[in-house]
Amino acid sequence: MKMLTARKRMAAGLAALVLGLTACAGGGSSGGDNTADNAKAGSNSASANQPAGTNSDAGESAGSKAFKLWLGWTATINNDSMVQKYWREHEPGIDVQLEATQGDAMTALNLKLNTGGFEDAALFGRSDIVNSSMIRSGSILPLDQYFNMPDKYPGLASIPKLYLDGMKDKDGHIWSIPTWFDQNPEDPWPGWASLGWFVRKDILDKTGMTMDDLKTISGVESYLKAAVKQKDPSGKAYIPLSFLSDASDENVILSTFGVSTATAGGVIPVEKKGDDYQFIYDNPQYKSAYQWMNSMYRQGLIDAEAITDKAERYKEKTKSGRIAMNAGGFFNMDAHIWEILDGPTEPAWFYETIPYPQVTGVDHIGANQIVNPFPGNDLYISKDSKNLDAILAFVDYMLQPKPEQQQVASEGPAGVFWNWVDKPLGKWQYTDANYQQLHDSGDAAKFASTNPGLYGISSYSNAWYPWWNYAVTNPKGRQKTIDFTEQIGKMGGVRVAQPYDMVKAKPGGVWEKYLPELENVRKEYKAKLLMAKDDKAFEAAWADFQSALEKRAHWSELKQEWSTSLQEQGAAAKA
Repeated sequence: MKMLTARKRMAAGLAALVLGLTACAGGGSSGGDNTADNAKAGSNSASANQPAGTNSDAGESAGSKAFKLWLGWTATINNDSMVQKYWREHEPGIDVQLEATQGDAMTALNLKLNTGGFEDAALFGRSDIVNSSMIRSGSILPLDQYFNMPDKYPGLASIPKLYLDGMKDKDGHIWSIPTWFDQNPEDPWPGWASLGWFVRKDILDKTGMTMDDLKTISGVESYLKAAVKQKDPSGKAYIPLSFLSDASDENVILSTFGVSTATAGGVIPVEKKGDDYQFIYDNPQYKSAYQWMNSMYRQGLIDAEAITDKAERYKEKTKSGRIAMNAGGFFNMDAHIWEILDGPTEPAWFYETIPYPQVTGVDHIGANQIVNPFPGNDLYISKDSKNLDAILAFVDYMLQPKPEQQQVASEGPAGVFWNWVDKPLGKWQYTDANYQQLHDSGDAAKFASTNPGLYGISSYSNAWYPWWNYAVTNPKGRQKTIDFTEQIGKMGGVRVAQPYDMVKAKPGGVWEKYLPELENVRKEYKAKLLMAKDDKAFEAAWADFQSALEKRAHWSELKQEWSTSLQEQGAAAKA
């Protein structure tokens, strides 16, 4: 569900002005850890060898043109929306009636499964718990046969084999249709990359320095020392460098020093070093990064309130023009402050992102965002549904492997409510004024009258992403968000998920027991390391940090269980 949620949040944030929506990525399991008990519990479902429309348990589905789709999340529903009308009356000729979940999704799922199950189909964010519950209920249909019928279901047949193989149980059955995945796992969409370095170009100009001077960490230091000597319009000295530590923005600095800080749903950031694995706190560059931060802090070049500031205070400092350079996520800075601008009328207009500064001895940037191309959602079909043909036809349509398919799933096909401005896979814009007015109203009910926001039943592609190609440039500041995320996505801090990024806590294991304390240790000592009064105090804080990792968080035990879990994960994948 993470990627689906991220798209909702970022699309809304990006479109706050132009689209009138309110503001605010890739994790998720690769799925497929069904146990023998799970398979046995689901064995009373129809045989996976029977063709569509002939399954006696699935009822008289042949020729059906309607079905009910239960969503595993809260949503404002209008089943007479413009896009749903188009689906019903034109392509794919299916009447989809949606039902949203109210309250906690797992509570709703358990209640539904214990009271007869859902009627036709259910779309949930990918979760081992959801998958296990669905299979154990014995109420869903095995679906493996439908991925091998390219003449009838070309969309389903186009799903990358990598995803499907990871979903098979020990008997080869697949119990859901994966959705919201990258169409090309070898060249995935990098996501809404937002973690970087941001400089105020107007202040940089005042110092007499250039963007080229910021290519190295020593150049950044020189800029910070020059920036602190400048005055803002009120006569106050600028804050040279700031970040929102409350949101772990210092991860950008750790990445600059070669430390990976991200996972894909796993318990701890890890990098592969040859045949071994290096955990974040064992990377010697973790200490080097904090030594640099401590040096800058002691020289007054890092905001003295960086550790204690909350989001609103940090955003206000950024908006008012108090900060000469920011490190961290630009959404934490508040992208809205430049998206509303049409020219150089406010300090936010002058923000530019720079490549991660080079650090001596560091040959690559540590990953701070893991791109997980694996499916984010799963569609389950009730074994008692009388509308199997309609469900499969609709999902097959939505899973056409076209770069623009998420846009089609969201807004309908090109030429109806929107169209290409110049050429296919170029810029696009809305062409129906009434649709756009309702869509951009900021009112949830009016928005729901246009479309059901069902892009999560489709897939996406790095070849074309709709919100990076929306042909509306007023106000001009809106383009900065698009430019920032595209630029940052190419700077080296984003990489594709690997199996070791997905190692989870064992139920009842040491990770489940000690992970909260490990996080407490991290937070406590990042403050002590950053604000140490001198080198001696820093070394003492570092020694105490190492001791706390072991004594309070049981670091050695955690690493041992992680290694065991990775081996078990690999064995399960091969089984």
